Amino acid sequence: MTTHLPNSIETSENDEVTAANSSKELDAGALFVLKSRGSWLHCGYHLTTSIVAPALLSLPYALSMLGWLAGVACLTIGALVTFYSYNLLSLVLEHHAQLGHRQLRFRDMAKDILGPGWGKYFVGPIQFGVCYGAVIACILLGGQSLKFIYLLSTSKGNMELYQFVTIFGILMIVVAQIPSFHSLRHINLVSLLLSLAYSALALAASLYIGYAKNAQAKDYSINGRGWNRLFGSLNAISIIATTYGNGIIPEIQATIAPPVKGKMFKGLLVCYAVVVTTFFSVAISGYWAFGNQAKGTVIMNFMPDDKPLLPTWILLMTNVFTLLQVAAVTVVYLQPTNEVLEQKFADAKRDQFSIRNVVPRVIFRSLSVVIATTIAAMFPFFGDINAVIGAFGFIPLDFILPVVFYNVTFKPSKQGLMFWGNTLIAIVFSVLGVMGTISSIRQIVVDANEYSFFANV
Repeated sequence: MTTHLPNSIETSENDEVTAANSSKELDAGALFVLKSRGSWLHCGYHLTTSIVAPALLSLPYALSMLGWLAGVACLTIGALVTFYSYNLLSLVLEHHAQLGHRQLRFRDMAKDILGPGWGKYFVGPIQFGVCYGAVIACILLGGQSLKFIYLLSTSKGNMELYQFVTIFGILMIVVAQIPSFHSLRHINLVSLLLSLAYSALALAASLYIGYAKNAQAKDYSINGRGWNRLFGSLNAISIIATTYGNGIIPEIQATIAPPVKGKMFKGLLVCYAVVVTTFFSVAISGYWAFGNQAKGTVIMNFMPDDKPLLPTWILLMTNVFTLLQVAAVTVVYLQPTNEVLEQKFADAKRDQFSIRNVVPRVIFRSLSVVIATTIAAMFPFFGDINAVIGAFGFIPLDFILPVVFYNVTFKPSKQGLMFWGNTLIAIVFSVLGVMGTISSIRQIVVDANEYSFFANV
């Protein structure tokens, strides 16, 4: 006996009226930040920005630790499993919306499906940590991109990394004031185009360097032996899983205007068309061009020993596109923090743009960005720390909980493929999450001697 995905019950047009009437009961975070006014296309923009980020430029490095067969297999499995799990999560959200209880946040789902403790003590803290960690990492990446552009423009520069991180942080203080998630739809459309642009440049650059007459010999053997190779493979899997990570699917679906039936699936199709195009092209071309010498991001391979292998304008364009897109990614991952701050300090009975609500919004959003910028400047090795956060956070949120939520909500037959397929996904990725966390912590220990506050890396 097999169990099929349930078809959503048709939602009447009166849902919009009901939603409008019930909005008075929403807290300020849900009412102001998670406005339900978007279309499926806007949802696709939000999804793409939250997944297709500059972290994809590290995929050739991940493949260098896995090799061709395992690397491409992990990349493919990551795409299939996340698309499947995000769709399951969407179906659960639709189901509860049809029952008259639309869930707008990940922690709300955990609370309603698994119990209050899960939402308050597990999902809520993990999601907040993952998203705020992504904000810190993006601000650091933005500073590094600014520094790279600066060094390409002048040979006599003496500015240090923390100064560029601070400049990018100031920009983010301004952008963070955008009032709601829905307000980012046009920015996220531009972000989608930017991700396609710098991925195309990275692809072209890798092919150009790989086919050059003086191209280095390509070695596709995997570096290291024994335990080092094992931990390297686990790190690579964590990198791939984190690159596919989202962590805010319920909040993105919350931006869709009712009725929500089928809209998230269309948005996922838009997103994964971009995911497949960018992830596979950059990963395969970068690994083909540089083999096991692929560096942390493929852009680093374009300029070994500060000697560019490409025309300077190509490097500048790639970094400018990356810089602009990482600003959009940063503000997307600020939304869970913004929603919590709005819930705590805004008055839902007052207008969103009243002085009573605008002043605390500006103060606390600015403060959250200042804290993230300070951490990014102090810990320029935050990528290692973020790997732990990713393994411990993105894998549970994006690979494990969606299948658990589905099984608990719809209770598929234990004799069917759906139940055991979901259970297998949960078990396998639970093991990978634990092993990835251990591997990431080990990497921090290995790199600890190279760490220093405000390092100019």
